[in-house]
Amino acid sequence: MTKIISIANQKGGVGKTTTAINLSSSLAAAEKKTLLIDIDPQSNSSSGLSINNHTPSVYEVLIGVEDINSVILNSYMPFLDILPSNINLVGAEIEMVDMPNRERLLGQAFANLHGNYEYVIIDCPPSLGLLTLNSLSASNSVLIPVQCEYFALEGLGQLLNTINIVKQHFNKNLTIEGVLLTMFDMRLRLSQQVADEVNKYFGDKVFKTIIHRNVRISEAPSYGKPVILYDAVSTGSQNYISLAAELLERNSHDNNQQ
Repeated sequence: MTKIISIANQKGGVGKTTTAINLSSSLAAAEKKTLLIDIDPQSNSSSGLSINNHTPSVYEVLIGVEDINSVILNSYMPFLDILPSNINLVGAEIEMVDMPNRERLLGQAFANLHGNYEYVIIDCPPSLGLLTLNSLSASNSVLIPVQCEYFALEGLGQLLNTINIVKQHFNKNLTIEGVLLTMFDMRLRLSQQVADEVNKYFGDKVFKTIIHRNVRISEAPSYGKPVILYDAVSTGSQNYISLAAELLERNSHDNNQQ
């Protein structure tokens, strides 16, 4: 069965796109057939895999003029495909407002999805608008990146409220996959204080894996590569490989309990 995970946080700069690229590529490296969906108009997940301004894109899929299967591209990793974004997505929310079932357009597109994907990872925009709502409505779970900086918990209540609204009205089975601490700097006491606060607030929903600040993670997108292909032995690469392993273990455990 396909597991669909949205990576969402309406705060920008929390490592959301970085996590989308590097988690999906780490799952692919583990030979899990994975689809990365870039539903952010900034299209950084697309450019991070060397796909720039590609047309058609997820925009044409959402407004119903392209079949999802015809827009999906193979990446240069054998188990990783991508549904790219481009700047046209900026106007999509305005066009979607008057469309029937506007909150479920992505889910409707998934109904035709071929490819036998084990994991679908969705990179949401840094807002709680219709694009994010479509992603949450179509997902099994949400992964929430939280950066280890001063305003980390600000706005998380709003995101959790949105998740609850989606559960009530559009997707009663939506769960929180986990909370991921990003940009952790072990030299700073603040990073540990934020980590402690997040653990106190979310408990066992927090991933044991922590993504440390690492220059290789920052450099990799400029080469159009995930960090595991840019520098496989870097701290950043090892962090995301560890995250993928933890995610797989959690899901294996959940499946065994069902």
